[in-house]
Amino acid sequence: MSSYWWKNAVIYEVYVDKFANNFKGMVEKLPYLRELGINCIWILPHYPSPMVDDGYDVSDYMDVRKELGTLSDFEDFVQEAHKIGIRVIIDLVLNHVSIQHPWFVEASQSVNSPKKDYFLWSKTGKEFEFASNPFSHMTKGNWTYNFSAKDYYYFTSFLPQQADLNWDNPKIFDEITGVMDFWIDKGVDGFRLDAASHLYKREGTDCKHLPEVHKILKRLRVHLDRKSEDIIMLAEAGGTFDKIIPYFGDGDECHMVFNFPLMASIYLVLKNDNKSILDETIGKSMVIPENCQWATFLRNHDELNLSFIGQEEQKELITWLDNNDKYSFKGGSGTSMRLATIFKGDKKQIIKAFELLLSLPGSPVIYYGDEIGMKNLELADVPIDSRKYVRGNFDWDEAKKQMKNSGSIFNGFWQLIGGRLV
Repeated sequence: MSSYWWKNAVIYEVYVDKFANNFKGMVEKLPYLRELGINCIWILPHYPSPMVDDGYDVSDYMDVRKELGTLSDFEDFVQEAHKIGIRVIIDLVLNHVSIQHPWFVEASQSVNSPKKDYFLWSKTGKEFEFASNPFSHMTKGNWTYNFSAKDYYYFTSFLPQQADLNWDNPKIFDEITGVMDFWIDKGVDGFRLDAASHLYKREGTDCKHLPEVHKILKRLRVHLDRKSEDIIMLAEAGGTFDKIIPYFGDGDECHMVFNFPLMASIYLVLKNDNKSILDETIGKSMVIPENCQWATFLRNHDELNLSFIGQEEQKELITWLDNNDKYSFKGGSGTSMRLATIFKGDKKQIIKAFELLLSLPGSPVIYYGDEIGMKNLELADVPIDSRKYVRGNFDWDEAKKQMKNSGSIFNGFWQLIGGRLV
């Protein structure tokens, strides 16, 4: 019988290299995380990758990026985390692979390649004209001409270096469940499903949240439950409640789903100092299966996406958060800002934000460095992808200083989180 451990999780989202250099370093930093009050670590993409999209362009699902260490190092890290009561979930990129992935390289070589149908191809590049692309300011559209496979375009939901997988091909399900089994055997406790809403493409739609997505998630869940009822799926599926609650299914799809509407509402509360703003949002969020849980958050590695509230409220928040448009993410209604940058380093406001988050239903996800008030990077050149501002190296000198200071952000967070430990 499952313990439903995810219902009491306090999750720490982290890049291995930016936090601890490699997996051996992660072992050394585990006492810090346990001291902070963390009982689950979400490892951002650790796979071999050209790093066009900070690891979300995977070139090998069954290995560790060499600068992070070896598979043995990964297993040692998971084992050591488990010894002190910390679970480990990893990112699983379901929607696309790097164009350097062997599947795509092989598919590009010949129209008769067995891997050809692993991807979506076109001779015109005009299909799926309504498909969304969150990176529209960084791309020229969803179709990219492939010079190896002449006269063919391949489909991408995001960057041209990230070729979308064809989930209508049953072999993709077999490949991905094989990947899951591989990492389960290495000890992981779950998978954060990247871009889960984008898996299927259909003409006349925006190619998001389609019914076929839920059918495949139910099948993935059956596969996982056969391995263990304690291994979870956490869906990244941005949208309004009518779009994202279905990712729980009847308790037979994802165990957890990110609560994007709640995140946006939290900032309205913080701006207006009015908690009643949350009443409607919380009310809508409560109708989920008993064995499921929301993942709540203030920030993450992406832009602060505010597209899940009304346009007037979006404008109100963007003006408050980033009035000079310095950190704007052009592809969506959002801005890339760390918590301490939003509140200009005001310790009381940062603690107030954490206090509000931790008072709400759901399991909180803490973005690395926010617990010590890390700010946006100062970059000499303005990046096309503003998310680069929030992906700096962890400041260990500051962390050590704050751990000794009872009035620090770290200790303020620690006091708040204490009661949530399992």
